[in-house]
Amino acid sequence: MYVAVVPNRHSPPAILLRESFRENGKVHNRTLANLSQWPPEKIDALRRLLKGEPAGAPALESAFAITRSLPHGHVAAVLGTIRHVQLDTILDDEPSRPREAALALIAAQILEPSSKLATSRGLREETARHTLGAELKLKTINEDDLYAAMDWLVARQASIEATLARRHLSAGTLVLYDLTSTYFEGHHCPLAQYGYSRDERRSNPQIVFGLLSSAAGCPVAVEVFAGHTGDPKTVAAQVAKLRERFRLERVILVGDRGMLTEKRIEEDLRTHAGLEWITALRAPQIQQLAREGLVQLSLFDERDLAEVTHPDYPGERLIVCRNPLRAAERARKRGELIAAVEKKLKEIEAATKRKRQPVRGAEKISYLVGKALGPSKVEKYFHWESTPQGLRWERKAERIEQDAALDGIYVLRTCVAGEFLDAAQTVRAYKRLATVERAFRSLKSVDLNVRPIRHWSPDRVRAHVLLVMLAYYVEWHMRQALAPVLFDDEQRGDVRPSPVAPAVRSPEARTKASRQRTADDWPVQSFQDWLKDLATITKNRIQPCEESLPAFTMTTRPTPAQSYALQLLRVNP
Repeated sequence: MYVAVVPNRHSPPAILLRESFRENGKVHNRTLANLSQWPPEKIDALRRLLKGEPAGAPALESAFAITRSLPHGHVAAVLGTIRHVQLDTILDDEPSRPREAALALIAAQILEPSSKLATSRGLREETARHTLGAELKLKTINEDDLYAAMDWLVARQASIEATLARRHLSAGTLVLYDLTSTYFEGHHCPLAQYGYSRDERRSNPQIVFGLLSSAAGCPVAVEVFAGHTGDPKTVAAQVAKLRERFRLERVILVGDRGMLTEKRIEEDLRTHAGLEWITALRAPQIQQLAREGLVQLSLFDERDLAEVTHPDYPGERLIVCRNPLRAAERARKRGELIAAVEKKLKEIEAATKRKRQPVRGAEKISYLVGKALGPSKVEKYFHWESTPQGLRWERKAERIEQDAALDGIYVLRTCVAGEFLDAAQTVRAYKRLATVERAFRSLKSVDLNVRPIRHWSPDRVRAHVLLVMLAYYVEWHMRQALAPVLFDDEQRGDVRPSPVAPAVRSPEARTKASRQRTADDWPVQSFQDWLKDLATITKNRIQPCEESLPAFTMTTRPTPAQSYALQLLRVNP
């Protein structure tokens, strides 16, 4: 039986008590009583009775009202990781409002990177977008409080980095150092200067910042430099940091060839006992070794790396490596660039010989040739001159052959003894710089969005970069914990047949990526997708309709997949 409401065109609807039954395979309805004259509460009680609900209870959907619902699961994941890695006590042993505000800025950089004004609005109780403000007891915070927290944090940077170094660096360990730049939109900060732009934004001023990390890629320290600072000029500050602030008596610094130059090695590294390094030779140095016969293809008949010595590098080991795939790619790219430039040169040559308005004059021809050669960076492969008859040019075949012979070849230099790191281990150590490159991608574009930089004061800029570095520190630990349900390769490239060969994904990682499920049948998602998934776990403020009953908070029950992810993070929402 059920209560049916039958509309009448010009009259109130008829309320009928009906039952349905099946006869000869067909469903029929039969009216048992007309309830149109019953009061609404009596009809409602009968309807609940027919549904099996207590007759005296109000309808369940009208018994409660959800007065506020805020995303919470992703906040719990980030704050839980912060407390698990004890970042809160690293900032300061004692709880305080500046410390909690700094933690809010770090967490917000992972959850929702934005300006300090937008972040403060997301924390305040009235305009909250998640539970971060409530969890850190910052319901009445404003942007001035956040700026004060930045000033408080940057004053403690040396202490914070020293604590991280004690935790993640030890005597004799590898320390990775690399540098990147990020552009400014304004012109008021003294640190914002024009320099070599890795973002290919030459029209914008920029800052440069260097990141020190452990061998596993865990960030330890960051330092901001003016935008026109050359890479080698930043090395001395890092050496002082490692020896004086972190008090590491023996350390192996790994840096790229543009940073650990010959001069920096002589002036900044050799002068410190116990400070060793791994870097690579620049192209002119490799070409010099090739002219002396030390670098030749016969070295790679049986292996893709060989260890040699040279009197110009006393007390050092040189490890010559050749990557065939990289060689093929360099040859392809060079061939395409040369062909493109030749096409432009032929067009210029034709323009000098045409009958109507031919191009004349050395200055005009030089301008057109420079415009053709400049962007391609292959001018070294051409010889050209302007003649009264027009343009004459030719390839430098010998130079092209010399460079082609070195395709895919790079040479590492190190003062680390072979007993401590053999040739293969040295190559692997140098390739760990790729973990810093991944950190820069996360800092600048993928997750944390260090730009745009919205500050004028140098100390505020340094505080902003420090905040982003600490946010990556938290994210790095979260990624380590969530690795089974991320697309990351948990074997970290150990399946490669040789340290020189390109990294290949393990069979387990390829299977996980293709199925988008783990071996235990859990879903596999990106880090950002997991944050969005966990954000569907909400904290709901529920008010019973019975005024005498108090309001209460109820958290959404996690799905099995969410429970597994939180279990990996060791977080209870």
